[in-house]
Amino acid sequence: MSESATATVLTPDVERVSQEIVRLLIPHRRTVEPDTHLDKPDDFPEQLRQIADFVGKNEQVIFSLPGFPCKSPNTDKVFGHLPDHGERLALRFLDSLCAEIGKVYAPGARVLICSDGHIFGDVIRVPDEHIDAYNDALLDMIHAEGLADHLDCFDLRDCYGPDLSYDEKRQKAAVTLGPTLEELRAEVREDEASLRMYRGITRFLVEDTAGWEGSRSALQRDCRRRAYEVILRSRAWSELIAESYPRNVRLSIHPQNRGSVKFGIRLLGAADAWTTPWHSVLLHRADGTWELMHRREAEKLGREVHQDGRPSHFEAFTDGTGDGEARTDASAGARTDARAGAGAGSEVRTGADPAARTVAAA
Repeated sequence: MSESATATVLTPDVERVSQEIVRLLIPHRRTVEPDTHLDKPDDFPEQLRQIADFVGKNEQVIFSLPGFPCKSPNTDKVFGHLPDHGERLALRFLDSLCAEIGKVYAPGARVLICSDGHIFGDVIRVPDEHIDAYNDALLDMIHAEGLADHLDCFDLRDCYGPDLSYDEKRQKAAVTLGPTLEELRAEVREDEASLRMYRGITRFLVEDTAGWEGSRSALQRDCRRRAYEVILRSRAWSELIAESYPRNVRLSIHPQNRGSVKFGIRLLGAADAWTTPWHSVLLHRADGTWELMHRREAEKLGREVHQDGRPSHFEAFTDGTGDGEARTDASAGARTDARAGAGAGSEVRTGADPAARTVAAA
């Protein structure tokens, strides 16, 4: 427990407000546990402690969220390397969550998005210039959407000073803050959650690989090797965030069980625990729902809509057929944005399971 947290006086009011903030987080929890309907604030003592540290001092609650790394390099899944309407709805959700917290706690809340693309960009084979462009466009989107009161960004450019290259910064973080490969392999062998993470990242690396000329088995071996390196770098990034912002309440885009140090959070609704806007595009259906799916599937079902001069999402054909002709239609973007609301109230379906039920976004 930190010295700051130890100094917090846990009065009945501080405890009540802290529990109410956790209660607002619970409906959006990302986990693989099947009994989430049993969740209650007392099941999350680490988050209660962290939040109480802010509430006891009447300060704005600050969350750290590693994520929003970069777009998948596979254009069968995404439009390109810049954020689109999926990121926009995810950012709106985070903003709306902070606004809801502000209704029960006057100082409110803020989310620091700790973009982790650079820490493993070389391993996932995304150029640093694409990651820079993604991060810059994400920050532009935050300001254009009027979300800067609740959201801000942090990435590897903010670490270790301007004199080191990205490769040097990655190496320094991995060596000084990450586990060894031997430790990581032992953990994956012995811990079910770590094994699940390893398999999920391996699957994404296989899906994201474009232009592979070797055998399928060779691709699997390559991705299994790289998955360990992705996890190692991610752990180093997590430690770097903790060093830079030790008091912040830690959120995660990955599934987390009750009692974990991090709180897993869904940015958009999905039928599985892994779907994110940076591995997919949005299809806007005629019934007003949004569905996350791979681009190659969405272009069979709708027309490409552009907003702010670049691809935003797909608008479904009313009869389910068409030629996939792209269109630039600012008014269509405005109409679909209006139906999407602030993000938290919109309905989003994932393309991971065509039979998946519609779920509320985030």
